[in-house]
Amino acid sequence: MAGKNLRNTDKIPEPTLRRLPWYLSNAKLMRERGEKYVSSTQISKQINIDASQIAKDLSYVNISGRTRVGYETAQLVRVLEDFLGFTNIHRAYLFGVGSLGGALLSDSGLSHFGLEIVGAFDVKPELVGKTVNGIPVYHTDEFEARMQQDQVRIGVLTVPIAIAQEITDKMVAGGIRAVWNFTPFRIRVPEGIVVQNTSLYAHLAVMFNRLNEAIKK
Repeated sequence: MAGKNLRNTDKIPEPTLRRLPWYLSNAKLMRERGEKYVSSTQISKQINIDASQIAKDLSYVNISGRTRVGYETAQLVRVLEDFLGFTNIHRAYLFGVGSLGGALLSDSGLSHFGLEIVGAFDVKPELVGKTVNGIPVYHTDEFEARMQQDQVRIGVLTVPIAIAQEITDKMVAGGIRAVWNFTPFRIRVPEGIVVQNTSLYAHLAVMFNRLNEAIKK
């Protein structure tokens, strides 16, 4: 169960990054139940991932466990939160205050995972100048001026498909370095800009397809 420091030359596999938050959530539950130690075998039983895979994933994290005992639960939570960047606050702007954008602005839970949306942008007169969950909504034309004041590096994209690329270009030109894309449109960005695509519709398509296959059996 020995852990190791992740070197700058190492690149953690994306599937591992996607699984680590599951381990974190499980460890938090164990901590709340008063469990002092948690093993990869215990986590495996809860989330149906092979224990050897969990141990391999955790080898990227600077933590070590005790043989036949496991990892100290509180320490595992702290280390994973720090490793995943959840303990640092990353300021973000949201573009497109529609139904999905409004829901994200109202989700106070994002701040618990290190993301703080400090401003939103739209062009609708009924939205500009208002606040959603205490977050101000500005006109899109104010973006460049706001960037000079707020020094934001992350943009959350929830605009209609028709303007997704246009707004992305505007964000990148204004200094945004990472885009969390909630649209089903595959945006194009210059090299060095980070993009995370999270299309709800794509996940729906997968779920519907698997549901149909299950019904046919």
